[in-house]
Amino acid sequence: MAALEQAIITWIHLVSAAIWVGGSLFIGIVFSPLLKTIANSLEERMQIMIRVGRRFNKIAVPSLIILMATGLYNSHVLLSKPDLLVATSYGIFLIIKIILVVALIAIYAIHVRVIRKDIEEKIMSNQMPEYQIQKLRKKIIILGEITVVLSLAILFLASLLDAGV
Repeated sequence: MAALEQAIITWIHLVSAAIWVGGSLFIGIVFSPLLKTIANSLEERMQIMIRVGRRFNKIAVPSLIILMATGLYNSHVLLSKPDLLVATSYGIFLIIKIILVVALIAIYAIHVRVIRKDIEEKIMSNQMPEYQIQKLRKKIIILGEITVVLSLAILFLASLLDAGV
């Protein structure tokens, strides 16, 4: 592959990672705490977070798909020679990264399932009791934190792979 092609694929991969990880970190570290100053009730905060989550998912999901596609493309040579996967530290780190990506997708799918359409509609129409919203909020926070930690671990492994470790 030409150097320019590889640079473009790497750039697309990095931009997608910036959107996915940066957006997740922003929501968790900046936006969520700020919500307490914007909305008084838990119900209002959840309604705002649902709207933000919907909006973010419009760019986050395509970014995650692009990340996986460009990651697979970048590692296709190694993946086509399975003996290299276990014979080199690069291959072992790649296996760990793939496992973490699969775990990330599973956690994200659970996160999306927890806030399915009928639940969203109940929250948005003020038809869910506060104790249920509080319980749901705790699940969402835990799943979001796991998603961010996995994303950061995957980024670290990507940096190890890029360094040729």
